[in-house]
Parts: sequence; C-alpha cells; structure tokens
Amino acid sequence: MRWDSLRLDSSDVRDGDGEAGPGWAPLPLIERNAVTRTFDTPEFRGMTFYEVHAKSIVSHVPEASKMPFRWTINPYRGCSHACRYCMGGETPILMANGLVKPLADVRIGDAVYGTVRDGNYRHYVITEVLAHWSTVKPAYRITLDDGTRLIASGDHRFLTDRGWKHVTGAEQGPDQRPFLTTNNKLMGFGGFAEPPKDTTAYRRGYLCGMIRGDAHLGSYSYPTGDIHRFRLALADTEALIRTRCYLGTFAILTKEFDFSLGGPTRRPIRAIRTSARSSVESITHLIGWPNNPCREWMCGFLAGIFDAEGSYSQGVWRVPNTDPEIIDWTTHALNSLGFSYVIEDRSYVIEDRKRANGLTVVRLRGGLKEVMRFFHTTDPAITRKRSIEGAAIKSNAKLGIASIEPLGLEMPMFDITTGTGDFIANGVVSHNCFARNSHTYLDLDSGQDFDTKIVVKVNAAELLRAKLASPRWPGEHIAMGTNVDCYQRAEGRYQLMRGIIGALRDAANPFSILTKGTLILRDLDLLLSAAEVTDVGLNVSAAFLDRDLWRAIEPGTPAPERRLAACATLNDAGLRCGVLMGPIVPYLSDSPAQLEAAVRQAAAAGAPHVMPIVLHLRPGAREWFLRWLGEAHPALVPRYAELYGRGAYARKDYRARIGAQVRELAERFGVGQTRPTAARGGAQARSGPRAQGAGRGLPRPDGAPRTAAVTPRPPVTPRPADGEHEQLTLL
Repeated sequence: MRWDSLRLDSSDVRDGDGEAGPGWAPLPLIERNAVTRTFDTPEFRGMTFYEVHAKSIVSHVPEASKMPFRWTINPYRGCSHACRYCMGGETPILMANGLVKPLADVRIGDAVYGTVRDGNYRHYVITEVLAHWSTVKPAYRITLDDGTRLIASGDHRFLTDRGWKHVTGAEQGPDQRPFLTTNNKLMGFGGFAEPPKDTTAYRRGYLCGMIRGDAHLGSYSYPTGDIHRFRLALADTEALIRTRCYLGTFAILTKEFDFSLGGPTRRPIRAIRTSARSSVESITHLIGWPNNPCREWMCGFLAGIFDAEGSYSQGVWRVPNTDPEIIDWTTHALNSLGFSYVIEDRSYVIEDRKRANGLTVVRLRGGLKEVMRFFHTTDPAITRKRSIEGAAIKSNAKLGIASIEPLGLEMPMFDITTGTGDFIANGVVSHNCFARNSHTYLDLDSGQDFDTKIVVKVNAAELLRAKLASPRWPGEHIAMGTNVDCYQRAEGRYQLMRGIIGALRDAANPFSILTKGTLILRDLDLLLSAAEVTDVGLNVSAAFLDRDLWRAIEPGTPAPERRLAACATLNDAGLRCGVLMGPIVPYLSDSPAQLEAAVRQAAAAGAPHVMPIVLHLRPGAREWFLRWLGEAHPALVPRYAELYGRGAYARKDYRARIGAQVRELAERFGVGQTRPTAARGGAQARSGPRAQGAGRGLPRPDGAPRTAAVTPRPPVTPRPADGEHEQLTLL
C-alpha cells in the first residue's frame, strides 16, 4: 500500500536548529519544515528522526487491497526497533572480481561473494549488495587460531561448524541465543593475505611472467634487413591492459588491435604489438632473469605466469609449461613465498617428431585456503581465473576461536544486505541483515533508511481531531499498527499514540490496534476511557512460541511470551485484547503441536478471540523471506514455490485448513470464556464495551450523557480478504 500524504520540497528540510539540513535532498516525500533530530542514548544512537508536519494522518486503503479495513493511521514510517547486525568498517569483503574492499566502502549494486547450500555442502556464489548502512555499537574483537582478527558487534552472526552463532549471548534468560565460544570453528578459508605493493619490481616481475609465458618476442636478420617484433594476443583483456600499462611506465609504447574475431564457440582475441627496435630491446632487458629477485618481483612474476599459462578450476590450481627454466623460476618463487606444490610430468611423445614435448605442470597444494592466499599475495589480473564460484566451503584453515574480547568502546559499524543473506568477511562466512521494503514508499531505501531514518508525524493528533470533526468523515473503524508498529521504541519518546487515542475517544470513533510492543500498557488508562464510549479492538501479534524461530524472523521485537503477558494485563483490566496468530509460517510453525501450544497460551492470556493469518509474501517481504528460507531451510524452497506460486497469498485450501484447525483448538481451550482474574476485576471486568451498550451516541451504563454528542451511524463491517472469511469471523 502506498499513500502519498507526505510530500515535501527538499529545500524545506531543516535540522534541529532550523537550518537547512544538507544531504537530505533524496527525501522528496517528507512534509515541509521537517526537523531532523538525533539522540545520544543507546537505544537511538546512529538513528535520525524526521519530525514532520504531515498533510493528513488518516489514510484510505485502496479498494484493490485485501486488507479487512478501509482506514488506517501510521504515525511513524520506519521502525526503531528493527534489528541490525554489523561489523567494523575496515573489515575486508571478498568482491566478485576476487579483490577485497573495506565493508565501509561497499555500495549497493556491488557484486560480492556469498554462499548457498547445495547437497551436503555450502558453495561460494556471486551475489548482489541490496542495501548498505551504518550505526554505532559496542565493539568486540574475535581472534582466530590463524591470527585472523574480526571486529563486530555482539549481535553479529558468523557461520560455525555448529551453525550460525551470534558473537555474544546467554544460555538462558532474555539474552538466550546461540553464541560463539572457544569450542567453535568458523567456516571459510581464513584471513585475506596482504596484497603486493605496486612497485617497479612488481611490474618487472609481472612483465617477465606474462611475456615469457605467452608473448612473441624476437629480432630477426634477413637479406632485406633486420626485423624486430613484439606481440601479445589474449582473450582476457584485463591482462592485456595491465601489460600495456606496465610497458608504458617504462616508456615502451604499443598499439592495440583485433587479433581474431570471435565466433559461436570462441571468444574474440585482442593484441598489442610494437616493431620498434628500441622498444623490443627494452622489453628484452625488462624480462631478463634477475640475480637477486626481491619478494615483490616474485609476486609479480607469479601473477604474470599465472595470467599467461595458469588456471584454477574444479579446485585445482596449476601452471603448465614446456620450458624448464620457467618451471624452475615458478617453483623458486613459490618456495620463497612459502607455498607447497607438486610437479607433474605430463610429457608425451609427439609421433610425427619422435620426441617428447617436455610438458611439466606445477600444482599448488593446500586447497582453497592456499589458492586464496596465492590470489591475494600475487594479485593476478584476470578475474575469470580468480573465480571460486561453485567451490565448496570446506577448508583445513585454522579457524578455531582463540578469544572474544569486548573492546570497551563503541565504534562505527557497517552492514550490508545481499541476495544470499551472507557475505565473506576476512575469509569467513558472515551473516547479514535482511532489508525491508516498506520504507521505499517514501523514496527511502529499505535497508539503512528503514532502520536509521524514522519519519515521525508530530502533528498526528491535531490532524486526526480535524479529520474526525469533518462532516464528511463517515465515522468508520480505523486500524492502527497495520504497516509499521505504532508502539515501536520511538513511541516511548514521542508519545504520539496518547494524543491519537485521546482524539478517537473524544469523537467516540471505533478503532483497533495491532502491536508486537508491550508499550501499549502505558496507555491503559486512555484505552479504558475510550472503551467506555466506543468499540476498541486490541490485538497482540504472537503466532508462535518457538524462540529460535522468533529470533530468526522477528529479531528486535519483544519475546512472544512478553506480548502474551501484555495481552493478559489488558484483558484483566476489562479490555478485549485478542491474539493475532500472524504470521503462521508454513511448514515451520504450522504443525498441530505448535498451533495447539499457541492457542493454549492465548486462552491462558484471556484472549476473547484468536485469528490465524498465514504468511503473506508481498513484494519486498517476499524477496527477503525467500532469501532467508533458502539460507536456513533450503529444502522448503520448492514447497513454498508450490504453495505460493507467484502470488502473495498461500493457496486457499491451505488457509482454510489452518483456520479450521485454529477454530477447533479455540473451542477446545475455551477461548473467549471469562477468566477468574477478569471476573475479579470489578466493574471494568466485562466481556466488552459493546456488551454493556457502549457505542457511538448511545447512553452510558450509568445514565450519564456521552462525551461527544454525535449522530449515530451504522456500524461498518470490516471487509475480509478473499479466502480468509473463516479466519476473520473468529473476531
């Protein structure tokens, strides 16, 4: 749903001092004279609040929507209790081209490596960065047995030999969750090696390996004169461009041309060349074998010979050549950098020449860990040859956790959302946060902006009073908490709901609230007074009691048992607070035992009704949920494809079956029956305001006149979504 009630000229955005706020021009849908605020408190650190004066507050739900209500109020856009998992900005991230980039410098649209499960193993795949944002959090340093160090927040998760685990946690209590210990081993290939320096020695080494390995170089004498020739032809232009650039730094100019056109089964080949005597002599001098090669020359030579002759495929790194001198220098350079290798004799007899071809292959040992160390230590140019896509995540790297230390300070932290739900941070598999889509309705992104840019409609109560007083207002039911939770953490500071509930009470306008927050108990007094004059529908959302599933799908929200406790408090006070069992997650929270436990707890909380809502996969939510599903429960992906097809709703027969099960359980556990605690509540302990005749324009039970004298209007029945009538009638 998108309602354009917050339009703004960007020049009117102002900061807390009344000055134009620079950098906020990309917020075209925020109202005039917005004040931007930040609060130096732990719960709001790293967040920006845009206090706006909206043009309207009551939004009409489009007729095409399947929502069972026509009007809604959303005092906030964005959610201040959304979770964030983050790491230090300097953490190196493995990019799709095989290079690394600091996490702080990664941008939306970049291609990075993530992982997917295929069979018994996870495999590396290339994925896209969908969101990128920052915050400030207490920092922890994780040190691995191989010396790798990672800086992350306590909420961040890494893949271990025992599954995903947070940096910190507890075995019981409110902070209970899987967390890292020194008995765990992280999954990956280990920390990234130090890249080579782009020195003259490195460039000479690279030219030596590349030109000796794949170029034509020579001077020839003929009766007509001497001919000097250098030519290098490659299908991979990255190495060709690097070679031409390096030659240029030594004042050797070459021309680039088409060497061979491509075809259906072959790639086009480009080449560089020069026929100048001075240039050919200079190249011959540059690629001469050094007497005492330094480390940088060794790195350059290995990068050049790998680009020219080497390959990495199916987990095997190799460099073949028929020149014993090149093989000797290759092994010498590998030895100097500490690599282990084997030499394979691949010679065979060429029949027409009656001699062996002398082919020898150098093969690197140590698996992916050593292959990645080679790539980062030497920095070959050809991306295709550096690809590890499809390689399994199994390694002999020493990635056991040596220590986890709090640094005692808060640091800027960064995180990204990727298509696979993870990324490779300093050689280990790191989980990311899933972006939300609803913030894009304000032309803000669904990752960073959803978590850190909260739009606060500070004039919500005034707008609502004006709307309710209008002769054209039909007096229909208004739903709240249907898009963004109106009792998120920001409500504790802004207290918009008190003014909204007060306006609805004074106009005797029926309303309902759906929330996952326990902050609703703060407004118990207003809710009770509103229930004296109009219909007040309250629902807490608690679909399942499984704490692991709650942490995976709804992190950052109060635990389900706390929500049910709030429901019980509201019912004990005499209000009618039901339980919205939403979302019921197919094949994860829909077993008979899970549904029975959820309904039993709802009955114990005194819920007058339960309403099951099967997971909706609308655009935005669909993408992040299916990414999470493929990560956590890949076997369920085909079942979801069959259950949802291409739509947002599960099949009608599935929803009908869930509704029937919940209805039967509700009858068995007596949902709606008065609890003993409610019976002791005195005059306010009733089955509901309407049962006592409370209503718009109707007399109060004590005979006193109504607060607002208005003309009675017929009640409006909420419109059920297609295929969900059975569920909604449980209300």
